[in-house]
Amino acid sequence: MNKLEQAFSSGKAFIPFITAGDPSLEITEQLVLKMAEAGADLIELGIPFSDPVAEGPVIQEADYRALSGGVTTDKIFDMVERVRKSCNVPIAFMTYANPIFSYGTEKFLRKCSDTGIDAVIVPDIPFEEKEELAPFCKEYDVKLISMIAPTSKERVRMIVEEAEGFVYCVSSMGVTGVRDEIGNDAKEMIKQVKAVKDIPCAIGFGISNPEQAAEMARFSDGVIVGSAIVKIIAQYGVECIPHVEAYVREMKSAIK
Repeated sequence: MNKLEQAFSSGKAFIPFITAGDPSLEITEQLVLKMAEAGADLIELGIPFSDPVAEGPVIQEADYRALSGGVTTDKIFDMVERVRKSCNVPIAFMTYANPIFSYGTEKFLRKCSDTGIDAVIVPDIPFEEKEELAPFCKEYDVKLISMIAPTSKERVRMIVEEAEGFVYCVSSMGVTGVRDEIGNDAKEMIKQVKAVKDIPCAIGFGISNPEQAAEMARFSDGVIVGSAIVKIIAQYGVECIPHVEAYVREMKSAIK
């Protein structure tokens, strides 16, 4: 069993996302350890980037805070290396093509492998262009996570056939009140995926509270939460650790 399969092997997976370096790398390091203790099954670390096209204002602001604090990709790798001494929860990097290409694609993936990063999620590299990364991911045994959205429609089969680790199902919550419909969208997507391949599906969704998480966990294999956690970090700054830990515990128990 590889590390990502481990994340989904004991029931529904709770997958928190935080931006590396917000409010500081020291705090990020402690957050990773505390979230793992609180029941996170896989942790997504965002590598801050100045133009994060797939993110809303909450995560964009976290990226700016981290970058203005002097965070670099190398410093993030060093931090992961320290975390790996005591924590073996799977970790995925969420980043963009630009930071990877400017670092050097092969060097980046080799370093991921050396420091114990299990997967990368790169929202701005479409399926059709994944060959720019895939061979290096394969060589260094880092899973390249495939994303699908309600707009993927007829491309779902093609994407899923080559997917590994898990499939990241993206949908926007839309305005309040249309949640049923969104749920149906996600449900439908997951049905399509499972018809092609038996691979875990996690929903990243604008999920922010235990009720939504429980609802999504009914038909998915895992729930991904980003903005809600990044908001807690923005609110409490260096005091955020116990608040994030409590939130992760609550969300994890909601989806059990």
